[in-house]
Amino acid sequence: MTPSELAAAVGSGDRRALAKAITLVESERLGDQILARQLMAALPFSTSVLRLGVAGAPGVGKSTFIDALGQLLVEGGRRPAVVAYDPSGRSGGSVLGDKIRMGRLAHSEAAFVRPSPNRRASGGVGNRAFDVVSLCEAAGYDPIIVETVGIGQSEVAVTELVDLLLLVVLPNAGDEIQALKKGLLEHADAVLVNKADGDRRTSAAAAARQYESAFGLLRGRTGEAPVLVELVSALEGTGIAEVWAALQQRFAEALSSGRLAIDRAERLKRWFGVEVRRELERRVLGRPSVRALKVELEHELARRQLGIGEALERLMAEAFGDER
Repeated sequence: MTPSELAAAVGSGDRRALAKAITLVESERLGDQILARQLMAALPFSTSVLRLGVAGAPGVGKSTFIDALGQLLVEGGRRPAVVAYDPSGRSGGSVLGDKIRMGRLAHSEAAFVRPSPNRRASGGVGNRAFDVVSLCEAAGYDPIIVETVGIGQSEVAVTELVDLLLLVVLPNAGDEIQALKKGLLEHADAVLVNKADGDRRTSAAAAARQYESAFGLLRGRTGEAPVLVELVSALEGTGIAEVWAALQQRFAEALSSGRLAIDRAERLKRWFGVEVRRELERRVLGRPSVRALKVELEHELARRQLGIGEALERLMAEAFGDER
């Protein structure tokens, strides 16, 4: 199947074609990367599909929340797609766990669930996450939900990918409140205090008040839109509908005001910059002479025979000659 034929199959809603296309764009083989670029060039791009990020530390219930939200969406006639990144370097890791925790959604014909390896890329999502989201949009899924690997404050790369970001936390929020600096919390559109059920509801309500107070101080200084803080129980399904209604309203306002288009354009430029740096590194270090010199310089650095600046100058001279 040619890239244009695969693009047409994805656009028709063919689930197998979508899975094949995602595998192609995530491949690190040079031949596959060339085909992937042709595939992406043949795809239509959507401007009205909600891209929703779900982040949080391991064990907070992200997958269970997404499963509950996805069921709500399916029952309402929507076709959600979930891209769940696991922290493995290969296609193993927590993939089976994701499938189990999203068991109901994974078996729904109206939904698409794709566990993908993060391959140790920084920022909580995969290197080809933008293309994967675009493929799901082209296949007619809406919304697109991106679940990060669960590494906490360093997951900020997802903010360049999604329109709205949900941060899922547990009732005992003290440590995370103390960490409210320039990390992931600052980018959140909503904080969901999960597992607010049974005897944990009181502590969950206290945590929600802490977050509301902290965000009130933070956003009061910046003038940004207030952060939604909600109690939810993904296990019981409570609070999910209210969260979705609030997210829809916020997305609709951004779309109608034109702010969404502006924000997406800026994020796209930044994502392009990341891709430029990655491709330059691949092409430069793909040359045998440069790669060999890099290994030699690393040994000299380890033996303290030169500094990083000198090593960098020698590597750049090998790669680009005397150009500066």
